[in-house]
Amino acid sequence: MTDIGERKTSQTLQKDPNQGMAGATARGGGDPGPRRTTIADGVVEKIAGLAARDVEGVHAMGGGLARTFGAVRDRVPGGGTKSVTRGVKAEVGEVQTALDLEIVVEYGVPITDVAQDVRENVIGAVERMTGLEVVEVNIAVSDVKLPDEDDEDEPQGRLQ
Repeated sequence: MTDIGERKTSQTLQKDPNQGMAGATARGGGDPGPRRTTIADGVVEKIAGLAARDVEGVHAMGGGLARTFGAVRDRVPGGGTKSVTRGVKAEVGEVQTALDLEIVVEYGVPITDVAQDVRENVIGAVERMTGLEVVEVNIAVSDVKLPDEDDEDEPQGRLQ
């Protein structure tokens, strides 16, 4: 997956130069007053991750190594919950955001159709929930889940 910051695009994200932390800012109701809402990159990543997982044909998110480490972390007692941001990278500007997603698809599904459905679902969810304009959604299909393969994301038993 390419880093959004290194990629050259015709559309650039608008950043707030006065903003001290990563995220988007939005002014309420056209009023130029001091009210601001800041949306962190991680918030957009969670929304996008959940929206992508909702699409039929998406088996998992993230590349093989990230999924393996996540599966091990999920098996450790007290290791936390599954990371909904696995396989998602967001760069959030003042009014726009760009996303990179890495997915694993189920064998037999049309990959281009799944990618388009993921793109539409992610854009709709992010724009609806944050008010940010999604300027790009890049999707990398890193693997295909075959019917007879073991599922790396599902624990086979507890680690001791």
